[in-house]
Amino acid sequence: MKSVEEQLFAIEDGVEEIIPVEELKDKLERSVKKGVPLKIKYGVDPTAPDLHLGHAVTLRKLRQIQDLGHIVQLLIGDFTARIGDPTERSTTRPQLPPEVIEANAKTYTDQAFKILDPAKTIIEYNSRWFSRMHFEMLLKITAQFTVARMLERDDFAKRFAAQVPIGLHEFLYPVMQGYDSVELRCDIEIGGTDQKFNMLSGRDLQRWAGQEPQVVITMPILEGTDGVVRMSKSKGNYVGLTEPPEEQFGKIMSIPDFIMVRYFRLCTNLPHDEIDRIEKGLEEGTLHPGEVKRRLAKEIITIYHSRKAAEEAERIFDAKFKKVEGLTVAERLSAVGAEIPEVEITPEMLTNAERIWIVKLIIAAEFAKTNSEARRLIEGGAVKYLEHIDGEYREREIADSGEEIVPKTGDILQVGKRRLARLKVYEPS
Repeated sequence: MKSVEEQLFAIEDGVEEIIPVEELKDKLERSVKKGVPLKIKYGVDPTAPDLHLGHAVTLRKLRQIQDLGHIVQLLIGDFTARIGDPTERSTTRPQLPPEVIEANAKTYTDQAFKILDPAKTIIEYNSRWFSRMHFEMLLKITAQFTVARMLERDDFAKRFAAQVPIGLHEFLYPVMQGYDSVELRCDIEIGGTDQKFNMLSGRDLQRWAGQEPQVVITMPILEGTDGVVRMSKSKGNYVGLTEPPEEQFGKIMSIPDFIMVRYFRLCTNLPHDEIDRIEKGLEEGTLHPGEVKRRLAKEIITIYHSRKAAEEAERIFDAKFKKVEGLTVAERLSAVGAEIPEVEITPEMLTNAERIWIVKLIIAAEFAKTNSEARRLIEGGAVKYLEHIDGEYREREIADSGEEIVPKTGDILQVGKRRLARLKVYEPS
């Protein structure tokens, strides 16, 4: 193992906060002295099938800690996913069916191992203890928390003040996440800054259980491809770790220029001094943003695929999209028309007025899986409808999730920058 000073320097690099850093030093000193690796917990709830670059920010730090000689406990929250993390939620999450959670969970390990070292990773599922927990034990655990403390959370406090319902089961989420740390007897828990409350709950429950409390490390939250809100599949602003290289390239090329340096720092392997030079070049105008963004896309694709795949993705991007810059909507769609999948509108999808609810249309196009997910896309300004009239397209943003439209064959539904679906209205023969 490296020295405590070397390990601490590496662990501190790029993190937001270590709580408390003195305890981390103590744990590292014991680890080096005894030659026993520390156990670092990272939990993910399988509420969607894909991991994305936002998850990778923490996964990359975990790999760095593994390279220092420590063990990662990758906790798949297949039981906590039945509640859904209420963090930053303004409403109660819809509960997912067990079969959806199970299917999502199966995809997570393969995706995580694109970054983590399998030889230094222990996979755990919290259904192992929660599915057999007696109610008496649950009462003992929940007795360690007060309602007043739960309402210290900003998301709960806002909902309570606005008289927006808070499900009793939502209060259990941070309790359950904290108890995971007791079962795993972890030394460190790492997660996004939004998880600080939940991770600190783990420290409290470990003390209650007579264990040494875990050190909490918080990581930055990566903004999505819109450059504004956190990366999330439900918002349609994500770059999936297992997406095809050409899809990753196009999405990264769509990010705003102002967020590029942050992506370099959080998503690539470039050294700090190299990123500093890129940042300075952009500020002074000696580097062209478009070329810098191309480099960013290739650096990221190389990590999850290969350098050859990154170069091929750039070639495909140029062939498809560079040539359509400055064209009208109709000309742009014509240029990539063969690539646009069709979604068939059947009679049972329509109302008596021959209209279709925009939420139902988004789900039919497979741009969302649930009504709430589709609504979030609309609320985030990600949905546009391109009406085909007399050979031209009239583009408008969908701002009302209750809107019903009259679909016509040839109309286009657009979600985000590059997800398109061409409508085909069923006509009986």
